[in-house]
Amino acid sequence: MVNENQTINVGIGFATGRKSFQRVLKTYAYNFMESGLTEQKDVHLNVFVAYDLKYNNTQRSDYTNISQRVATLIDNVYFIGNNTIQKDICKLVSDGVIDKKSANILFSGGYAGKRNSVLFNAIKHGMDYLLFLDDDEYPLAVTHTRAYAVWSGQQVLSMHLNHIPDADITNGYHCGYISPIPHIEYNDSFTETDFRTFIEAISNDILNWNNIKRVMERGGITYADTNVLISEDPINVLEQKGAKFITGANLCLNLTHPERVFPFYNPPNARGEDTFLSTLLCNRTVLRVPAYTFHDGFSTYTHIMDGVLPIKLSHICSDDKKNIARFYKACIGWTRYKPLLLYITDRDNYNDQIMEMHEKLKQTLPKVCAYFNDDSFMKILVELDRYNRNVCKHYNQFKQSQKAWADICQYLKENKK
Repeated sequence: MVNENQTINVGIGFATGRKSFQRVLKTYAYNFMESGLTEQKDVHLNVFVAYDLKYNNTQRSDYTNISQRVATLIDNVYFIGNNTIQKDICKLVSDGVIDKKSANILFSGGYAGKRNSVLFNAIKHGMDYLLFLDDDEYPLAVTHTRAYAVWSGQQVLSMHLNHIPDADITNGYHCGYISPIPHIEYNDSFTETDFRTFIEAISNDILNWNNIKRVMERGGITYADTNVLISEDPINVLEQKGAKFITGANLCLNLTHPERVFPFYNPPNARGEDTFLSTLLCNRTVLRVPAYTFHDGFSTYTHIMDGVLPIKLSHICSDDKKNIARFYKACIGWTRYKPLLLYITDRDNYNDQIMEMHEKLKQTLPKVCAYFNDDSFMKILVELDRYNRNVCKHYNQFKQSQKAWADICQYLKENKK
């Protein structure tokens, strides 16, 4: 528990590129107010926004024009654009902390780079804790205990602050449209066995067939667990195959001992920054706290932020071009980071697993293309071969990022204001 007599600096971090960011920030600011946090004199709320203007053709004002009402609820806001990142890099390189190559690995484009920029600035500005939130998640939980959707508000930040002093990391739960996998109507040309084989080829310990099948049966929607909703107690995240798996948002990091904090990393143009961080946490205390966020992965329910709660959630249909495109991008992303994940967690069997993955994709991809009427899915095999060829390079970058980050943390400690 947070010491009530101790002033704490809390960072709320966003890595964003969506025009809806202002509405998301407003929603969370009001959520902090409703939770009573904005009235606590011993809790200072600081927002860190690493924004990407290229992701969705946005401009700086889409992030910086915070309303006066929201500004009164937050102590400080730090905007981290490309210029800010480049200044930080130049300072670190000129002071001899890290070299240019390491800086580019840590702070280059992509989610890992943006998250590291937030993390660096949070430590630099003396944050005790840092909560990462996504710009397409809202502080709500939805259940399917009746014939219609039942919603409940979630005190996300409060729940993390209650438990983060006793942990290195706290991680909440997610509901809504977590999975990008659409509902599949099987037929003689594309059977459940075919789809299962395909998913098993690109999946990992978290993304597995049993979980996916259960979500697919509910139309691609993940509903909140009512047992979690009524709980106040966190649970320890246990190690699985060399990792304590976390998600990249609804995620709080304890920064009171920066030397215990690891950076994010993903292979170039891939995702999985939360997964690779997971592989470093076996000697860290990671708690799953009972706080949900609703993931609006298709940006279908932004009106929730205006107080309109859907009575029924739409299924993810496999004949919708938008859904197919999102599923395709997810498959590419999973394929790009799986070789490095296997290399880190199961190196002895790496070659056998890559060969098996290759054969399963070779067998099923033509059927996947035919089902979705999209030959782009064949590129998945090309991406597997490319990232397999570069896995040693990516592993060296992964290790280099940790060494460079340790040097940065030591530098910040020595130059602490």
